[in-house]
Amino acid sequence: MIARPSIVLCFAASDPTGGAGVQADILTLAALGCHPLSVLTALTAQDTRGVHGVQAVQAAWVEAQARRLLEDMPVDAFKVGVLGSATNVEAVARAIERHPRLPVVLDPVLASGRGDALADTATLEALRARLLPLTTVLTPNSLEARHLCGDAGASLQACAARLVDMGCKHVLVTGTHEPGAQVVNTLYGATGRLREDRWPRLPGDYHGSGCTLASALAAFLARGLPVAEAACEAQAYTWKALQRGFTAGAGQSLPNRLHSHVHDDPRPLRDHA
Repeated sequence: MIARPSIVLCFAASDPTGGAGVQADILTLAALGCHPLSVLTALTAQDTRGVHGVQAVQAAWVEAQARRLLEDMPVDAFKVGVLGSATNVEAVARAIERHPRLPVVLDPVLASGRGDALADTATLEALRARLLPLTTVLTPNSLEARHLCGDAGASLQACAARLVDMGCKHVLVTGTHEPGAQVVNTLYGATGRLREDRWPRLPGDYHGSGCTLASALAAFLARGLPVAEAACEAQAYTWKALQRGFTAGAGQSLPNRLHSHVHDDPRPLRDHA
């Protein structure tokens, strides 16, 4: 019998475009040789131009989905995205904390690329209190990092330090929203900066880049890579998926995940161990 692939359980909302959400998680994980499990946390009405509505799944249903999967199948990592409500945050936290040895990647999606809110104040507070202490790697963009730490004017290094103080083990801050010809992504841990990767800034705007990065990171952690190495490999996969992206609607382009072979990806322009 063939050995089973690494298994990643994703908690995420549905995105009908396939660009983000649970669909992006499934495509990314499958492309990287993992088997995706999915717990649906919310339904969205959206297109490539933005999110037009969000309907959270009841927390009891979130908990029931997770319980059935975790009682039946082995899991090697968790990936957490949009959860839809504070009660869903609590349900996911209860499921994860029963498996303290498994890596957890949390993508704190607070808004869509257009700026549509995807987390209210109660959900944000619940994320800070219940999920950050369970997180192996948090993957905010620079806007989310500052929002999570509660200081819009803080440096990214100061934000990362505060987020680590809140309980997460590592923070991978992505620099897409920062100025410059290169996108600078920085991994922080308890001792400060662990690595910095610089990537050529691609033209255009992409839907689901953050979901792709977080899912790829979960895949490499599930396969046993150390955090710093997994972070670099996940960035390489994501950059290639964006480089090979395509336009199908009237808004943002979509990553081309199925044609992004990580072994063909370029290394970052510079990294600091």
